Amino acid sequence: MDHSATSQTESVSEKNYQCTVCVKSFSKSRSLSAHGRVHTVQKRYQCDLCKRLFGDRWHLMIHCRAHLTKKQHQCDKCDKSYSQNNALIAHQRTHTGERPYHCSACGKSFNQISTLAVHRRIHTGEKPYQCDRCYRSFSQSSALATHQRTHTGEKPYQCDVCFKSFNQSGSLMSHQRTHTGERPYQCDACYKSFSQIGALMTHQRTHTGERPYQCDACYKSFNQNGSLMAHRRTHAGRI
Repeated sequence: MDHSATSQTESVSEKNYQCTVCVKSFSKSRSLSAHGRVHTVQKRYQCDLCKRLFGDRWHLMIHCRAHLTKKQHQCDKCDKSYSQNNALIAHQRTHTGERPYHCSACGKSFNQISTLAVHRRIHTGEKPYQCDRCYRSFSQSSALATHQRTHTGEKPYQCDVCFKSFNQSGSLMSHQRTHTGERPYQCDACYKSFSQIGALMTHQRTHTGERPYQCDACYKSFNQNGSLMAHRRTHAGRI
């Protein structure tokens, strides 16, 4: 029996060093230390194709190759294809509904282990991504990247109709509906439609009678934050 081969197999398979942020495991402590920089380094380098952010040029270059690599693993349910088989397997769960990763705290299930790792922070309160300017912390790297634009003024998402720019992709999508007239959010009580989910939620309170915004001076409640703000001015005028 080749003992050297057995030893080599064990060293590769045993991954006893686990990242507390994203749950990835490593067989060597120095690999874990190197990986940890992904979570602590400010991500300044952006992919021109998918807008993903990276902490250094080297990781950005590796990522960019994925766009150039032939995507030979194709989904048999839709037209999406991937360069790696494990990415295809993760994608296929969107069709099968499979959720193999379970939260031990609340039992909620997820189709990707990375999504489970982010969810766990709801229970732990962990916010590993910190802004190096104001030291505000976030549970997700994408939330930190969005926040940092409030300091830099960067607005990478531009409307192709009026060329107005936004610091979040969601804000751009909401804005584009002013051009298309799209109203994807529909009330299930009266079937009225809205272009933004926030507008739908506000409208639904006319059916439920919910008034979540309460004045801390007289305890009167309102169904919209704007109505509460206007009401508060009546107290200010009496002082």
